[in-house]
Amino acid sequence: MTPYNKEEELIMKKFYESLDEANKRRYAALESMKLGHGGKKYIKELFSTSYDSLSKGLTELSQESVVNQTGRVRKVGGGRKLKKTIKK
Repeated sequence: MTPYNKEEELIMKKFYESLDEANKRRYAALESMKLGHGGKKYIKELFSTSYDSLSKGLTELSQESVVNQTGRVRKVGGGRKLKKTIKK
């Protein structure tokens, strides 16, 4: 199954690589939905992603709160914790 030509695939891959992790999942899931039967396998191979990632993206798309309201990529409190210094 090759619904897109090589030029379209290259453009899709470049766009995919420019996205953050959550938006990669959603974009891949959206493309697989558009293709219908066999779409998951095709997109999985095209973007070198996993079925779990596609499934999570499909779930996120079906939820009402897909858009991140705060404009943040990570959840509050995520990432490395600040080192606390002791004053003498």
